[in-house]
Amino acid sequence: MKAAKLALQVSAVKTLILSTVTVKRKRLTMPKNASIELPSPAKINLWLRVLGKRDDGYHEVHTRLVKLAVADKVRLALSEQPGISLTCNVPDIPTDGANLAVRALQALEAKVNLQQGWSIHLEKHIPHGAGLGGGSSNAAITLKAANELLGHPLRLEQLLDIAASIGSDVPFFLLDAAAADGQGRGERVIPADVAWRLPLVRIKPAFPLPTPWAYQRWALSQELPGVLYAPQLCPWGEMVNHLERPVFEKYRLLPALKTWLLAQEGVRAALMSGSGSTVFAITDSDVRAAALAEQARDYCGETAWVCATRTAV
Repeated sequence: MKAAKLALQVSAVKTLILSTVTVKRKRLTMPKNASIELPSPAKINLWLRVLGKRDDGYHEVHTRLVKLAVADKVRLALSEQPGISLTCNVPDIPTDGANLAVRALQALEAKVNLQQGWSIHLEKHIPHGAGLGGGSSNAAITLKAANELLGHPLRLEQLLDIAASIGSDVPFFLLDAAAADGQGRGERVIPADVAWRLPLVRIKPAFPLPTPWAYQRWALSQELPGVLYAPQLCPWGEMVNHLERPVFEKYRLLPALKTWLLAQEGVRAALMSGSGSTVFAITDSDVRAAALAEQARDYCGETAWVCATRTAV
């Protein structure tokens, strides 16, 4: 009887060891110094309509997202050192788990049951807290680069699921399309055909704006007198941003900037992008955009970030 009981205990221990080995994460043998560098584009919202607050605390939106010609660069490399190391040319960008690119890699590793050393370098040209999707773009491009380095273990649909768990704008940057319509909280994206490559000027004041703050104040916010909030009718659609109402109510520089832009020669429309703080103006030509950028630098001062660019093809 004792021998039989001992045999059962030994069998149980073996089963436990085998199950532990089974769930142990894989570590790949990859070529040394395997790396990839990809552009990580900015975006603007040509329109952003807030339809209401959902039971889960998020807001239902309908938005048109369009990529811009300006971009960060993401360089991802396999590393012999365990864990994820992130460096950046901008000193105030977080390099730990608060960075969406790090969270993207962690989520991908969990999905494919992998433990791998990684090195990420972000070369930032998109300002932080600007409503231009810089952090979301970095996360999506990191996912795309990692999937490529690992031999494409995940399909696009699986990458989109991971992206949606990281942030509402992240799935858009996984698409090859230059534009897309976002629904739900913005994470359900459908590629959109855009027949225009629009010249524009982007102006970001020195302060960032956190997205949750804008949505939290949307329902009770009021319009300021003398400021244009109504949709601006354009060949590419009705440009409007419902988050201008709460943001403009507190940050009075932004409605003044939008009003100034609309009064300038050659400006077809002006709007805040996303939750701000960037305000952009679409012009009738690249020449006009370059001239407006110079005027904007004089108007806004040295602390503002001003850039003339175009929407991506």
